[in-house]
Amino acid sequence: MKIATWNVNSLKIRLNQTLDWLAANPVDALCLQELKLTDDKFPLAAIEEAGYHAAFTGQKTYNGVAVLSRAPVRDVVRNMPGFDDTHQRLISVTLDSPAGEVRVISAYCPNGQSLDSEKYPYKLAWYAALREHVAAELQRYPRLALLGDFNVAPDDRDVHDPAKWEGQVLVSEPERAALRALIELGLSDAFRLFEQPEKSFSWWDYRQLAFRRNAGLRIDHILLSPPLRDACTACAIDKEPRRNDQPSDHAPVVATLDL
Repeated sequence: MKIATWNVNSLKIRLNQTLDWLAANPVDALCLQELKLTDDKFPLAAIEEAGYHAAFTGQKTYNGVAVLSRAPVRDVVRNMPGFDDTHQRLISVTLDSPAGEVRVISAYCPNGQSLDSEKYPYKLAWYAALREHVAAELQRYPRLALLGDFNVAPDDRDVHDPAKWEGQVLVSEPERAALRALIELGLSDAFRLFEQPEKSFSWWDYRQLAFRRNAGLRIDHILLSPPLRDACTACAIDKEPRRNDQPSDHAPVVATLDL
């Protein structure tokens, strides 16, 4: 079983890139972030023609998440029950595997904008709510995968120039602590289960030739509960789509599970 996450930064603009990637990389589940379209504009017919089911929640211009899967999904939950938020940032589904049901969550965590922005405490509050939500989900679903754009680089090896980024969002200690608190529920960062090349990143700014210089951050993650961690045999970042014409600024991350 292969599962993947990709912030496509507008599914309308990058639908063909998404379909091409799925044709070349027929994963069992692909979590998408930043759909940037309302539900009535979601390209369901094209997704289904490619052989995938879809659960999604979107909004105009911003945010929006989805799970595309080869098997039908069930038990769909949009956003976090009990957390009052108009932004469409989370969707949870259940998939069946030979080992039993797997809970897959696609997350687009807030960016925070800057340390002195009102969006920064919102980000930390959102993370706290996410931790509660995932803790409850783990009680029901031992096999759980949380995938998405977390907008946090876990530590300095996930940042191309830590000194340059000091004092900015995505790397601040409160954000990293919020991500650690989530992982401490018993989750594992699939990418770090394996030896990886140095300076492995999943996001590069469009400006200043960042991708060409590999001036990036690793902020897209796949977090696995213990049964899925034990079944994980590989995890990698696919940088090829970042070389496309009009690419997303993010690259897909793919994990392989022996289920």
